[in-house]
Amino acid sequence: MTTSDTRPNPDALLAHVQAAERQETRGKLRIFLGYAAGVGKTFAMLEAAHQRLAEGVDVVAGYIETHKRAETEALVAGLEVVPRRQIEYRGTVLYEMDVDAILARRPGLVLVDEFAHTNAPGSRHPKRHQDVDELLAAGIDVYTTLNIQHLESLNDVVAQITGVVVHETIPDSVLDEAAEIKVIDLPPEELLQRLEDGKVYVPEQAARAIQKFFREGNLTALREMALRRAADRIDDQMRAYMQTRAIPGPWPANERLLVCVSPSPLSERLVRSARRLADELNAEWFAVCVETAEYARLSPAQRDRVAGTLKLAEELGAKPITLPGQTVAETVLNYARSHNVTKIIVGKPPRGGLEDWLRGSVVDQLVRQGGAIDVYVISGESESPPERQLTEGWLPHRPWRRYFYSLVLVAAATLVCAPLALILSPTNLVMPYLVAVVIAAVYLGRGPSILVSALSVLAFDFFFVSPRLTFAVTDTEYLLTFVGLFVVGLVISSLAVRAREQADTARQREAQTAELYDLSRDLAAASRLHDILPVLVKHVEQTFGRDVVVLLPGEVAGGRLVTRAASSKLTLDEQELAVADWVFRHGEPAGRNTHTLTAARLRYLPMKTARGTVGVLGVAGPEVPEGQTTLEQLRLMEAFGSQTAVAIERAQLDDQARQVQVLQATEKLQTALLNSISHDLRTPLVSITGALSSLATAALEPDNRRLVDNAREEAERLNGLVGNLLDMTRVEAGILRVGQEPCDVQDVIGVALEQLGNRLDGRQVTVTVPDDLPLVPMDFVLMTRVLVNLLDNALKYSPDDSPITIQAFAASGHLEIQVADRGIGIPPEDLAHVFDKFYRVQRPGRAGGTGLGLSICKGIVEAHGGFIAAENREGGGTAITVALPLK
Repeated sequence: MTTSDTRPNPDALLAHVQAAERQETRGKLRIFLGYAAGVGKTFAMLEAAHQRLAEGVDVVAGYIETHKRAETEALVAGLEVVPRRQIEYRGTVLYEMDVDAILARRPGLVLVDEFAHTNAPGSRHPKRHQDVDELLAAGIDVYTTLNIQHLESLNDVVAQITGVVVHETIPDSVLDEAAEIKVIDLPPEELLQRLEDGKVYVPEQAARAIQKFFREGNLTALREMALRRAADRIDDQMRAYMQTRAIPGPWPANERLLVCVSPSPLSERLVRSARRLADELNAEWFAVCVETAEYARLSPAQRDRVAGTLKLAEELGAKPITLPGQTVAETVLNYARSHNVTKIIVGKPPRGGLEDWLRGSVVDQLVRQGGAIDVYVISGESESPPERQLTEGWLPHRPWRRYFYSLVLVAAATLVCAPLALILSPTNLVMPYLVAVVIAAVYLGRGPSILVSALSVLAFDFFFVSPRLTFAVTDTEYLLTFVGLFVVGLVISSLAVRAREQADTARQREAQTAELYDLSRDLAAASRLHDILPVLVKHVEQTFGRDVVVLLPGEVAGGRLVTRAASSKLTLDEQELAVADWVFRHGEPAGRNTHTLTAARLRYLPMKTARGTVGVLGVAGPEVPEGQTTLEQLRLMEAFGSQTAVAIERAQLDDQARQVQVLQATEKLQTALLNSISHDLRTPLVSITGALSSLATAALEPDNRRLVDNAREEAERLNGLVGNLLDMTRVEAGILRVGQEPCDVQDVIGVALEQLGNRLDGRQVTVTVPDDLPLVPMDFVLMTRVLVNLLDNALKYSPDDSPITIQAFAASGHLEIQVADRGIGIPPEDLAHVFDKFYRVQRPGRAGGTGLGLSICKGIVEAHGGFIAAENREGGGTAITVALPLK
């Protein structure tokens, strides 16, 4: 073990020290992590709090949600509870954790339930985890609870598994910075039993939860995610401990595999073997390629083979890694130790040369230096003989005139030594020849420098060692000089060539970095989409000398890809467009020199951001086979695409922001006009309606009475329209006042039916309200208006002889009122817009409206703290459900 192996990792040690310094002034966060509601997170947190209280710690409850569970409320009763802060929002009183009161109280430990909760509008922070961070910064320890589905990185995965999109999320970094994570686990069968017993939700809410979210498959997947996340956290802590204390490892607490990738065709077999072994061990695995000095001399075909093998490994689930290094074994072992790799998979080496005979093959070095790391050697037949690979590796030693220059160097050194031989002893004449070896190694390459070393020995013996002008040696001590001169020449040439190759590699990387920097600079200066795309085309053409095309989804034809920028001579046919469309939909490369749709003329790369794929970059192939795309070029292309994707997304967001500004300005003008018109119409309408009502009581002829009645009905309809306009302006201005008092739902429904009056004649209206339904806090007048609008909507869009049903019931802590009809329903594309202002579903032969009724309903219901939703009924018809909180 070398001295460097026993030293702590400087970066890891510095990070550990900085984290410790931060932790000295901050409180400690302990997270009780579960996979679903009901596993016992809050109960476990309260039990731990009572233990700390018994130890003399000052504990308070900042925010605890008991969900009316008796055992949880009993534990809260023994703790000091900080009163919650009341926030009024749209006439509704909401209760949130009082951060200022806790800071003033300054306890040693505070309990905060529901870590991912979104605070009410008007709070100091939008998220509760930000409140917790403020408490931690003040030096207060915090216990909190969290479900795994609230992690931001798992949001898409959870939605895919459960079909439920979780809107309340926290960044993963918050979980990573926690001082301790305690997993609260419960078998899914027991959780489902608790749910059925009413220990998690009320029975009605529990039944719906089992149907939608609490299915056994969902719970099993979430449970695995929670346990894996906790295991990853523990593994990170173990690796940090090993790095800061320079423990070489590995510690086989968790298996990790590493497979070595090389230009050999055997590498693909190694990758597949590694995948099978990783599956058996359920282990994380890496595919590592080491870029040594010899890597720069690989042929284009060999580099493509390396790139293809790394791509195969990534598709099979590995993490592909490319590492620069002087030797394969040393680089691989350093990476393995720093990442706690327990097993290394390598191919059986072919018959080696002199270097392998002296130092041992890569396998021998891994076995000797690997320590506790297991080394698996996989054998197989190679598709190409090693001699061919060796020949291709020596191609850069051409042209042959450099060997002629080596002869000139030896001759020059001999001419320099000739006059010096008169005044110096022969052994001192070795120095000019060593200078010639160094010059040859630096400027001519490895082969000419070796030739100079050999010729220098012969020239020195022939011209300056007695007897001169012969190769005979009378003094045997000169044999040691010859061997020393030759060996030193070989060593110097090897070191000089290696330094030059590393410098060439550094220059290549510098050139790539400069190209990427130039692209980033030009993209930063381009603010509009039509400026960004030509920048990408120009840089790809300059850097790679290839034709390029950029395709983005169009605004018509279902978002079909269209060419937005391309090289002047490049055109795409339908087949190429189909390949690009596949890349856009699947987010994977395809086309030329890939494993998918290989018949395409171009290589298509998805341009992806965190929000998804924004477009496709197509790059044409080289005109000559020698110009094949190398692994470095492919990485640079992908970097170009990623940088441009971010710029495109930025331009699209800017366009959306400008459109939003225009819409906001339009809405303000629209609201002002509606407000003005509605107020100006209200006074004459009241006068007209009053006059018509007076005429209706007078003695009129039948024809005149019909005219007066018709005029009065139209005036009342216009008055209702003006009332809707006024209500809409109040809703949008946020000045709609909701006076909530306990009300009987049956009374609200009865008044709404009475207001509709004659319009319900001939209609069958069924009302279902449970006798034990509790009183609900609401604004009686406004909620009556909501039901009138919903019933009016059902009358308009259903046949005259079809029934209408009204149901009220309690579920999930809400009162739900559902108005359903048996009309032809709402088109699926309109369901998301029926509550928008001025939006109407077009129905032939039906009375029109302003499209404000449902929008007003939505505003009134949300002002109560509830929500409203529309859905199509089985068998035809529409059901609109209003949900209000029960308390």
